[in-house]
Amino acid sequence: MLRALAAIAVAFVASVVVLSASGARPLPALAALVAGAVGDRFALTDTVLKTCPLLLTGLAVAVAFRCGFWNVGAEGQLLVGALVATTVGGATHAAPFPLPLVAALVGAAVGGALWAAIAALLRIGRGVNEIVATIMLNFIAARVLGWAVHGPLMEAAARYPQSDLVPTAALLPMVAGRVHAGVPLAAALAVVVWILLFRTVLGFGWRAVGDNPRAVRVAGLSPARALLGAVLTSGALAGLAGGVEVLGVTGRLFEQFSAGQGYTAIAVALLGRLHPAGVAVAALFFGALAAGSGAMQRVAGVSAVFVAIVQAGTLLALLAFEARAPAATESAVVGAAPTGAGPTGATPAESTPS
Repeated sequence: MLRALAAIAVAFVASVVVLSASGARPLPALAALVAGAVGDRFALTDTVLKTCPLLLTGLAVAVAFRCGFWNVGAEGQLLVGALVATTVGGATHAAPFPLPLVAALVGAAVGGALWAAIAALLRIGRGVNEIVATIMLNFIAARVLGWAVHGPLMEAAARYPQSDLVPTAALLPMVAGRVHAGVPLAAALAVVVWILLFRTVLGFGWRAVGDNPRAVRVAGLSPARALLGAVLTSGALAGLAGGVEVLGVTGRLFEQFSAGQGYTAIAVALLGRLHPAGVAVAALFFGALAAGSGAMQRVAGVSAVFVAIVQAGTLLALLAFEARAPAATESAVVGAAPTGAGPTGATPAESTPS
């Protein structure tokens, strides 16, 4: 945790230098950033709403990384979840509340899980590198969503490439002002993931596969089965993030639906050290940055791209600190296997199916 805090501090110092070099005034810019994130009730609400999808996708990445599966496809899984939630919510609108909402959320989770399962099955069955597979699936998901909003899901007025509004019966209810019920759901799932990873035999198996799949195999367990279970859970969390976003915030699907939460989730998971509690804090930090960026641009005239500099600088600083850490600590942070191991912790010989 000290390394994470130090990484944040280094990133802000570097960002101040960048601001000064660009001719901007750092202190007013940072003050506007803080005010936009926590300055009033509206700002706090915006921070919470932007934290919610980052928390779910961050948990998704953490679960997969813990099992030694480099899931960089949370973005695509989020998009598929949003697409399925919109479709199911519209198809079940005639049913009484809360059936359309439950069906849409379950559909989003199932859609994300099945999309993640493609990469997992390719990894297990054909030895395909999951980094490449999940990145390619991100592009495919984006294109499928674009086709849907230009085609079968396009609004009835046919003016813009977006869906009609999701029926009211499928929308998440508000629990406090603009804060929807997806926020406490995400917080509850963070606790569930913690229990699952650290208090259940299933979670222990996932972590064991990430650390040493050979030992798991010698113990008579199936690394492939554990890996598939972890990846399905990871995809379900990311898909649910997309469902929560469309059912609680946007109310409709459109082409540029995601603001890159699935990619930011990687930084969130690493900054949170792959622990659900750390992921929650990191998601709140990145959510506050995203919420404050608009105010910083309006008040101080500093581009919102500054937030991306802080995010990237934080991750680079964290990786630099971890590079000096002992091998055991480094493995715990990134879910890595011992030197020479493949992405799932297996040696090259083990990574290739017989």
